[in-house]
Amino acid sequence: MILELDCGNSFIKWRVLRADGITAVEGGVVSSDDDLLTSLNDGGKFQLKKCRLVSVRTLAETDSLVASLVDLFGVSVVRAVPAREMAGVKNGYEDYERLGLDRWLALLGGFHLASGACLVLDFGTAVTADFVAADGEHLGGFICPGMPLMRNQLRTHTRKIRYDDIAAERAHESLAPGRATVEAVERGCMLMLRGFVLTQLELARQYWGKEFVVFLTGGDANLVSGVVPDARVVPDLVFVGLAMACPLS
Repeated sequence: MILELDCGNSFIKWRVLRADGITAVEGGVVSSDDDLLTSLNDGGKFQLKKCRLVSVRTLAETDSLVASLVDLFGVSVVRAVPAREMAGVKNGYEDYERLGLDRWLALLGGFHLASGACLVLDFGTAVTADFVAADGEHLGGFICPGMPLMRNQLRTHTRKIRYDDIAAERAHESLAPGRATVEAVERGCMLMLRGFVLTQLELARQYWGKEFVVFLTGGDANLVSGVVPDARVVPDLVFVGLAMACPLS
């Protein structure tokens, strides 16, 4: 079996594939290395042989996780690394190594699935937008705070803003002006997120007219899917790119 990992700033997304490298057996999202190892070591149900991963964590943090995986499961581990060009896509950053690896893999996956121009919108702790032209030229992108960052900043710096995650979820049932603080904050942040998306769409239209595909990925993609009804929602877009960057024979 093959283990795939997307090690983000806040969470680790994982999934296990059969030896064919296509069929997913199980997966999940955890908040720590220990939780990941516990999930994978559940009764020995996963016969792991290989692992490929992408990490935006520090080298020391990633090394520590890799060492634990090797010790516990004896897997061979391949890591995604920066590239100036891959699979027909040209990295658009002046210093290509500074483009976040998760963004790079997501836009690789998007271009592969679109077979042409695409706009990749990833909704995680931060929100990112990346533009890839039909010839594979990465035109660059944008980064802004995602829902978790916006929400936590208001909670941290405004003393009277206090509410739990359940209340936040209920507030998303409508976009009417809030009649309670939780509604005002959550709906205000959601409207900011949607405004960001609409701006990206307008820019993409200026580039390519109607000849492009929009991809939505990341944990909060559902919050904006209504704004882009024709978009393709691909929760595992980073894993699509990871398989391209780290093929396992």
